[in-house]
Amino acid sequence: MRAMAASGGGAVRRETSDLQLIVDLVPSLIHTGRPDGYLDFFNQPWLRYVGRPLEDLQGWKWTAFIHPEDVEGIVERWRASLASGKPFLYEARVLRADSEYRWMLHHKVGVRDGSGQILKWYGSSVDIEDRKRAEEQLRRSTRELQRSEFYLAEGQRLAHLGSWVFNSAGFDYWSPELFRMHGLDPDRKPPTVEEYLDCIHPQDRESVAKLIEGLSAKALPFDATKRIVRPDGEVRYIRCVGIPASENQSVKNYVGSALDVTEHELVTQELRRREAYLAEAQRLSRTGSFGWKPDSEELVWSDETYRIFGYNNTHRPTIDSVVQRVHPDDRALAQQVIDRASQTGTDFEHEYRLLLSDGRVKYVHAIAHAVQNASGAREFIGAVTDITERKTTEDKIRRLVEANILGIFIANVEGEIVEANEAFLQMLQYGRQDLVSGGLRWRDLTPAELHDRDEHALTGALATGVFQPYEKEFLRKDGSRLPVLIGGALFQSANEGVVFVLDLSQQKRAEDRIREQEIEFRQMLDLTPQHVAVIGPAQERIFANRALLNYFGLRLEEWQRRDTQTRVHPDDWERLAWGPLGGPPNHYEARLRRYDGKYRWFQVLNSPLHDEQGQITRWFIAGTDIEDRKQAEERLRQENVALREEIDKASMFEEIVGTSRPLKAVLSRIAKVAPTDSTVLITGETGTGKELIARAVHKRSKRSGCPFISVNCAALPPTLVFSELFGHEKGAFTGATQRRLGRFEMADGGTIFLDEVGELLPDTQAALLRVLQEREFERVGGGQPIHTDVRVIAATNRDLNAAIANGTFRQDLLYRLNVFPIEVPPLRERKDDILILVEYFVQRYANRAGRNIRSIDQKTLDLLQSYDWPGNIRELQNVIERSIILSSADVFSVDELWLSKRTPSQTPRVETPPALDVEPRSEREIIEAALAESRGRVSGVSGAAAKLRVPPSTLETRIKTLKIDKRQFKFR
Repeated sequence: MRAMAASGGGAVRRETSDLQLIVDLVPSLIHTGRPDGYLDFFNQPWLRYVGRPLEDLQGWKWTAFIHPEDVEGIVERWRASLASGKPFLYEARVLRADSEYRWMLHHKVGVRDGSGQILKWYGSSVDIEDRKRAEEQLRRSTRELQRSEFYLAEGQRLAHLGSWVFNSAGFDYWSPELFRMHGLDPDRKPPTVEEYLDCIHPQDRESVAKLIEGLSAKALPFDATKRIVRPDGEVRYIRCVGIPASENQSVKNYVGSALDVTEHELVTQELRRREAYLAEAQRLSRTGSFGWKPDSEELVWSDETYRIFGYNNTHRPTIDSVVQRVHPDDRALAQQVIDRASQTGTDFEHEYRLLLSDGRVKYVHAIAHAVQNASGAREFIGAVTDITERKTTEDKIRRLVEANILGIFIANVEGEIVEANEAFLQMLQYGRQDLVSGGLRWRDLTPAELHDRDEHALTGALATGVFQPYEKEFLRKDGSRLPVLIGGALFQSANEGVVFVLDLSQQKRAEDRIREQEIEFRQMLDLTPQHVAVIGPAQERIFANRALLNYFGLRLEEWQRRDTQTRVHPDDWERLAWGPLGGPPNHYEARLRRYDGKYRWFQVLNSPLHDEQGQITRWFIAGTDIEDRKQAEERLRQENVALREEIDKASMFEEIVGTSRPLKAVLSRIAKVAPTDSTVLITGETGTGKELIARAVHKRSKRSGCPFISVNCAALPPTLVFSELFGHEKGAFTGATQRRLGRFEMADGGTIFLDEVGELLPDTQAALLRVLQEREFERVGGGQPIHTDVRVIAATNRDLNAAIANGTFRQDLLYRLNVFPIEVPPLRERKDDILILVEYFVQRYANRAGRNIRSIDQKTLDLLQSYDWPGNIRELQNVIERSIILSSADVFSVDELWLSKRTPSQTPRVETPPALDVEPRSEREIIEAALAESRGRVSGVSGAAAKLRVPPSTLETRIKTLKIDKRQFKFR
């Protein structure tokens, strides 16, 4: 057993020795410790690392090789691990054999038995010096980077400079200062493109959007300034600079900066504005500025200087270009001034003329001040002024003085006249010798009572430099007085001045004459029977003549104070009211109360007086007493009313006499259609009284107070029918010397009666149709339609339906005219009315002739009632009038021979001319046959019109339409 034990112990020792050998060969620093913390073993690498034997490290001696700053910490951590049994891990610096401390990571783990008690601590130490140095370097780099970032951020903040990065997806980075520049929170993400554009000023937004769009298309640097609007509404100017950043030879990003240039931009704008003000001031004052360096011959001009010398501002100014512009007569003197200034370096001032390329001559005044710049070189700073206008004015003044139109003298404040022109001397009857001798003093030439006026004017001139114009008198040499108007100005010395003298003697004489004429005019106004007054624009009363004052029983002062309204009849006051344009009506009639309380009618005319600006300064009012005229008009009106009542009573129904049933039927239709505005077509034979029917319709209509215009269409010349119906403008045709109103315009508001409407030509029918349809027409020669409000009543003795069939009358016009037809019966169908008609006409013509007809012969009555009256009522009227004229008895009778023996055929009452019952080709033949039978004669008993039973005017129209030469039939 002992042998086995001995052999077993040897084996253990060999294994331990082998294990120690292995541990010593491992490059790691390994050590062990007891449960109480005593370190009992350090391997060879440890011992070589510290360069000491094991006994110098065992126990707690190892602490001597720990950096003094780390001893306390590592011991405290080791004791804590011993107490808790937790693994030990700590970093501490260890003194190496070469006396250098190096960082090591110490790690120990306890080995426990089956009961959990720690039997042994095994540990290792790893050199971490390089890691520590790397960490330290990293910390230093981090601190440096943080410091750089702080400096960069602070620099951007102080410089108001931000940075940004932009890629295809939008903004990738914004610096904090860029956020602050835009008034945004730096903690937020960079804005999107849309959010960024919302920050841009509306007027710059479109250009910025185009710039952003172009970044991806063209990889080029850019530099742009735009305005942004902060959330608080403040506008800032931002200058943005960007360059493309390439990666792998392709543009990935744009990197740039943004600088707040608001203050710089505002200063720049202010500078530009001041430069513009200065340039405008130079332009207005015609004064340019220049700088000249004689040593370098450098010359700088302002824009106005270029304009004065007539050069384009692209021209480089030189002394030679200045001399070239100087007038040849002044060039030598100008060159002397330039040379002297260049040699001596002294200030200069002179005037000279310029001769421009277009031949114009300018007068200029140049002044310059010599200075030395920082380098000691001489430099002239000056101004050149265009004094052409001043020179022209001086020349005009000189000519004015020499022309002797005004009296002009120069005097000092002491009262001595030192110079005067001939006009002034002649005014006061003095000669030039009197002036040279010093005997003329303006105070002595002034009457004593006017000295105060002169002193007041002199005081004002000393204060302002100007003698305000005032009137005074001068004493002539012969002692007479001369009224004058004087004014003037002091010279710069303020001791002398020029005075202009205007002779007012003629003006004063004219004023006296006007004053005398005004007195005469007032006397004339006082003698006129009209009432005359003058009123101001604010209704203030200025003048009233004697007739007006006597009418009201007032003095002028009383009239000017009293209210006019109390003198006007209450019913007439509104007529006197001033209109919106600030004046009374131009014309009105009103009743004014006389001093005795009675009212009389006056016709008042008002006429304004305007000044040069067109403003009313006076109202001239003239009133005429028209009381007698008004009373006469009232009497006449009453007589007219009585006469109209008598006429209405005598004529019963507008001179339509009769009681027969056919006539009553016509009157019934008149009563129905009269109150309306419907168009009426009256048909019937010749002489049946169609116009009386038309007048009856008008009289009982709502238009009875308006005109009734009667037109016989058959009597109108074909060439003038348009002018007669619709009027014409001045110059519309030969002989139209002025505008003329047609019958339709004359009948506006009333009724127009178109008799013989069937005789109208086709073109006139078309114009009439337009009036009926559109209620408008145009004058001959006019281009503007004229609206008309007129009722149309037409009449004809023709068969219009037959005329339509023959193509001589428009069917649509008939439809417009035939709204309400009235057919007037012939007298042969009104036998019951013959007796009353005879009595009516006998009474009318007997009264007109001053005859007294007591009765009507019965035989005559029977004769008249048996007659068929082809001429209808007109024939009956003519027969009775003829009998009254020829008969001297008091019994009315008619000669049977006066009545036609012809019995009318039983044809329709409305006759149709044969010319209208045939085709146009046969119509020509019928007319030519009638003309041949009458030897070319149209009118008259044996004329072609009588043979064809048509009106002569109608036949003339058809002859012209068919182009028939009627002269060829005269000699057949």
